[in-house]
Amino acid sequence: MPHSWKRPGRTVLAKSLALLAFTGLLSAIAPKPVSACPLALIIAMDGSSSVDAREHALQLQGLAHALQDPEVIDAISAVGGIWFSSFEWSGRYQQVIQVDWSFLDGEESAKAAAGKLARSRRGFNEFPTALGYALGYAAVHLNKAPEKCARRVIDVAGDGVNNEGFGPASAYDAFPFEGIVVNALAIKGAKPDPVAYYRHRVIRGPGAFVEVASGFDDYAAAMKRKLLREVGTGYYTELQPDKIVQGLR
Repeated sequence: MPHSWKRPGRTVLAKSLALLAFTGLLSAIAPKPVSACPLALIIAMDGSSSVDAREHALQLQGLAHALQDPEVIDAISAVGGIWFSSFEWSGRYQQVIQVDWSFLDGEESAKAAAGKLARSRRGFNEFPTALGYALGYAAVHLNKAPEKCARRVIDVAGDGVNNEGFGPASAYDAFPFEGIVVNALAIKGAKPDPVAYYRHRVIRGPGAFVEVASGFDDYAAAMKRKLLREVGTGYYTELQPDKIVQGLR
């Protein structure tokens, strides 16, 4: 005769339920998968008519030098690499990609990005400062990054305030800025004061800050300080506190 099916005993059933409960508990407390990419970073470089040819060259050279700085390379390597892109901006529709999305994870990739910057030509030199349009363009471009990184940062640099089209507040309302931090590099010298403007009207998100360059000749050093801080290592603890303006929006 075939064996008749028997219900499991109470002890067996209790053990099975306990095992299922324990497995469920482990699933609940297990760390959730996170993105392998710690940071996607965009540099938005001022190419408006207030920036002359020498000043524009200082920006290009400054960013190229900062990317190749040994401390910056070490910081990028320490976090496992970052996605990087940069573009020049000026008028409402004058945005030109300098370096499209590139994964930087060490000296070789950083030098390759710096080489693209060195070879890039200025797109325009006669347009005003449409900062709101630049921010909108940056948000759209950031959402095209190859990976959804743990942190997403727009790094906008300029020597003046918005004087064309809608401003930063309208850009933040109209474009996809959820989860994006906007930092700034303000280049001193113009009136009205770009430092105060970037501090109160531009930076956005948790931990957002303004890095200050005393002039275009100080751009490379200021960019290095900002990159070290944005990458997220301990290097920024040694930065010059008088050159950094904190902010939170």
